[in-house]
Amino acid sequence: MGHLGQPGTAIDRLVDQGGPECISQPRPRTSPPELGPGLDWPVPQTGLYGEEPAIWSMRSYQWVVWVMFLAMFLPFDMESYYLSRFADPHADMISVDGITQLCNDLHVDPQDIVTVVISWHMKAATMCEFSEQEFIAGFQSLEVDSLEQFQEKIPFMRSELQDEQKFREIYNFAFEWAKEKGQKSMALDTAIEMWKLLFAEKKWPLIDHWCQFIQEKHNKAISYDTWSQLAEFARKVDPALSNYDPEGAWPYLIDDFVDYLIDNAIVQNGQPQ
Repeated sequence: MGHLGQPGTAIDRLVDQGGPECISQPRPRTSPPELGPGLDWPVPQTGLYGEEPAIWSMRSYQWVVWVMFLAMFLPFDMESYYLSRFADPHADMISVDGITQLCNDLHVDPQDIVTVVISWHMKAATMCEFSEQEFIAGFQSLEVDSLEQFQEKIPFMRSELQDEQKFREIYNFAFEWAKEKGQKSMALDTAIEMWKLLFAEKKWPLIDHWCQFIQEKHNKAISYDTWSQLAEFARKVDPALSNYDPEGAWPYLIDDFVDYLIDNAIVQNGQPQ
């Protein structure tokens, strides 16, 4: 992974040759040497610590400690390491399994809204996929070079959802990201899932009514115009509709939604019920 274990690298050539003549190579082990209480095996220059990644790294060098020391001082290709850890071996990208592994390493639920923010930073073109360029760009955007640093950025990424301008950018990004490739509109089921996820952060009280309305009265794919204008409606119009202008330039679906709220007594006397 990365230069670790790649055939033809300086370290692997040394391993193949049996190592420096002045060092006798020990017999390969099948388990790691035990450390004292409270001590843990580090993985050189990867940002990963703990028994599992350390065992992987030592196995890569057949438990030859002198090789590990060499690994600590040779240049380390962080991008190659992470791409090797997460990339789909049958495709030139990180797909569902790799993203799930990344979320596990970051201690983030794959269904957590922060995964949308991560994808926004990576400028991902498609949900559940990261190209190599997107993955590396995300690390550069967040100015991190290890998983440990990436994990430390999670609270910051959550806070970005509370910034009105960034929320709009993330919200609009989510349309292209979540819709199927080659489609101009987003599937209704996908749109509803994304709306519930995104508007949960904004605590918009009409989101459940909107989702019910759109299923009952529309039941078709969602255009970008409807997608973007709903966010503007939620931002500008009071949930009680006290400042709603029927002459405003809202899409017809928004106007129909207002009628739906009034006709079903969901909003009465300027108050949501």
